[in-house]
Amino acid sequence: MHTLICGSLAYDNIMVFHDRFKNHILPEQIHILNVSFMVPEMRREFGGCAGNIAYNLHILGGNSLIMATVGDDFGPYASHLEKLGLSQQHILHVPGSFTGQAFITTDQDDNQITAFHPGAMNFSEQNHVHDAKNVTLGIVSPAGRAGMLQHAQEFHEAGIPFIFDPGQSMPLYSGIELLTFVEQADYVTVNDYEAKLLENKTGKTIEELSQLTRAFIITLGAQGSIVFTNNKEISIPTPPAETLIDPTGCGDAYRAGLLHGIQQGWDWDTTGRIASLLGSLKIGSRGGQNHKPTCDELAARFKQYFGYAIDL
Repeated sequence: MHTLICGSLAYDNIMVFHDRFKNHILPEQIHILNVSFMVPEMRREFGGCAGNIAYNLHILGGNSLIMATVGDDFGPYASHLEKLGLSQQHILHVPGSFTGQAFITTDQDDNQITAFHPGAMNFSEQNHVHDAKNVTLGIVSPAGRAGMLQHAQEFHEAGIPFIFDPGQSMPLYSGIELLTFVEQADYVTVNDYEAKLLENKTGKTIEELSQLTRAFIITLGAQGSIVFTNNKEISIPTPPAETLIDPTGCGDAYRAGLLHGIQQGWDWDTTGRIASLLGSLKIGSRGGQNHKPTCDELAARFKQYFGYAIDL
């Protein structure tokens, strides 16, 4: 059983400014802003929604196929995926482009200035769902606008169940387009802010939207998550994080747990709990792909936190 993960692959370039932005940005001169920050600390992380989800699904022992578009600078990321043993069969190189990149500068007050270059993501429609074989489940996560519309339509036409995960791409779509995504998808997952935005743009309540899906999942960070399914609301707790280091990629880890639980045929209580556990563990390390729990460790922590055993 293969899970097809449509979305982005990107580099996260994270820099630390050893001062405060407010000491260098003059409000009365904002109309002629020209500032430069010396950033002695910098790290580059492997990221992107598709990459992060596939990484976490791989931890759980799932069979994932990444469907994404990348640029001429993808070599280091390709080597990373090769070491993990993740298939690159449906990762398309777009010549003359960069792989998606985020440039994030953080100051001593944890304020951030971020620039994102989509690069090859803008060509995600060049990949097609029907090119992937033996796929029994999928996810449409943030990527290029045309690609997300196309992949959702192709999953729907092929009769392959999939999760719609709009994330930060939601502003790209009209209310009608978002409603079509929900109607095509079997599952929808958003955070609490995105849920409100989805209600506003579609003109429908969460209760009404959930009637269009097998399950509608809202994540609430440390407060857990809620699964709306079969006219029920299932509350999922989040295990306490052992350390709080970096929330980057926690949502993607959660989505990998959802995919794994659905593939395994688990009930929503267990599916939501393994998703929450992954998100809780991920926050204890920097970047989206540096946590390395084994299946045995995950199973032990699951039993410790939730009081019953599962077989990963």
